[in-house]
Amino acid sequence: MKLKLILVLAILVGLYTACKKDLGNYDYHPPSEPTLSKFKDSTFAALLGDSLILNPIVSLADADPKKDLSFEWRISVTEEQREVVYTQFPLRIVYNLGPGLRSAKLLITDNRNGLRYVIPFKILGSTEFSIGKVILSNDNGVARLSFVKPDNVTVIADIYRAFHNEDLPKNPVQLYFSDPLPYQPITNQEYWVLCDDATKPSPILAASTLLQTRNFNGQFFTPPSTINVGRLEAFMGTVSTGVINGKMYVGVMSTAPFAPDYGKFANEQAGDYMLSKYFTRTPGFYFGFDTKSKGFVTFGGDGSYLGKDYVVDPEGTAFDPKNIGMDELLFMQTGQAGTFYAFFKATDGTIYELSFSYTFDSSSKKIKALSKRVFTGASLVQTDSKWVRNTLNVFYFTSNDKIYRYNPLNQDLRALDADFGGKKVTMLKISADDNTLTVGAEGSVYDVNVSVGVNGVITQTINGIPGAAVDIATRKAP
Repeated sequence: MKLKLILVLAILVGLYTACKKDLGNYDYHPPSEPTLSKFKDSTFAALLGDSLILNPIVSLADADPKKDLSFEWRISVTEEQREVVYTQFPLRIVYNLGPGLRSAKLLITDNRNGLRYVIPFKILGSTEFSIGKVILSNDNGVARLSFVKPDNVTVIADIYRAFHNEDLPKNPVQLYFSDPLPYQPITNQEYWVLCDDATKPSPILAASTLLQTRNFNGQFFTPPSTINVGRLEAFMGTVSTGVINGKMYVGVMSTAPFAPDYGKFANEQAGDYMLSKYFTRTPGFYFGFDTKSKGFVTFGGDGSYLGKDYVVDPEGTAFDPKNIGMDELLFMQTGQAGTFYAFFKATDGTIYELSFSYTFDSSSKKIKALSKRVFTGASLVQTDSKWVRNTLNVFYFTSNDKIYRYNPLNQDLRALDADFGGKKVTMLKISADDNTLTVGAEGSVYDVNVSVGVNGVITQTINGIPGAAVDIATRKAP
């Protein structure tokens, strides 16, 4: 009996001891994490060539940050596949890592126990050219480039010559803005200053510095002997498409988006045609006018020339889409589907307005000629008139110092109220919401309100442009 009692007591003592030892395990407290004032997941602006100072207030329980903690800053330079490391605190550097949004992290090490904490953040590098407008102008035949600061008042005129100590090529045509898509992370925004000058190639400039990085000839695997730009437009980020030397060119996409060859032009799209610069690109096809055969032509979604592989709807007899009989297309802008208008000049000088519709899909390729009539505003049209169309098929065109609005549905034609002081209008662009025309003339660029109920009121004027404006590109904050 005594033996049993001793055995029970021994078991109880063992259980008590085990529980007492286990109790000690529940006294563990995880180490506290450091806190930083207004820092974690933040984005900090950095101006190229200026000081970047990051001095957060760091707190860690029972720690003296100056004695017990060490710091390491790591900034990713993705396009160079490297990290820049700094071990000072606070961080004080002259920022020289280039423009763009960069991932970074602050590593804090508690020297008392070796624990390391990672605090992510971002740095948005910029230059004084990161936000603003770039204007291409024609100064007595020579291209000029000017930068307009975000205040829309301060103009740095002829900035290319100031930076490069030489003039741009002659005969400016277009200022093309190459803007990478989000999945093209290590490619940079660029301005292509496109000119028709057989003696000097068109330069390509880094958008953040306005310094030349290469020239337009390098955009081709094998550049043509002459390069006459009709018009280029963005296709997918750094991939462009357009009419050069009367032929369709489409940037290649068979390489990785960040590869040097991505977006370059290979050969022209082969075919017996000479394309007008007024082409339309849709997700499934291209539509244009062949000045050689005087008819509408199509291209596949990949840019391959299909010619006149469509059917002419017998119910539309206003004209023959495959042989319009005129080769001078003044303006045309079409789309995916709907009713569209084209303005042609005949050999006798008569200007005609043609309307048509088309259906291009997997089951049908058909064009219907709806009407052909002498254009109501024919007497106002000049050889260098500029044209734009809004999303409602309302047209604007220039005539000397005037801009006219034309609605083909009721043939309503009226001059806008905007007064440019007798200066000839040389540039005409329309905003995506149809509410604003951007107008260029000798020495100035204007914003003109054409929203509903407003007949063209000038709302903003930028002066100090050398020569007559040809094109404009606006760069906004990322």
